[in-house]
Amino acid sequence: MAETENRNTHKVYEKDKIGEVQIADEVVAIIAGLAATEVDGVDSMAGNITNELVGKLGMKNLSKGVKVEVTEEHVSVDLSLNIKYGFSIPEVCEKVQDKVKSAIENMTGLTVLDVNIKIAGVSMEENR
Repeated sequence: MAETENRNTHKVYEKDKIGEVQIADEVVAIIAGLAATEVDGVDSMAGNITNELVGKLGMKNLSKGVKVEVTEEHVSVDLSLNIKYGFSIPEVCEKVQDKVKSAIENMTGLTVLDVNIKIAGVSMEENR
């Protein structure tokens, strides 16, 4: 319980005074990380685990390589990605931006202002 008290949370809505829904910043970061790694051409989050290890290591590590800034109802996202060799960086990044924006907006109702991407590395491995 003490762990949740230290996390930044943002109220999503309060409807008919039944109660309120709050989303931790880390949850928004996890959504962004999962959406980004689903795009073909993205090898992994920089300094992050791959989707195969999610079950073993837990969801918390998925927020690495992702920085989110949530203010009121708006979100800014910064991602660090490793791209697979041979893919067009501009095309992959555009798909990542669209997918991350859609995932966050559909799941949280928050408006995504921008999705900034830093390419941290290129992966030559073909083990997927």
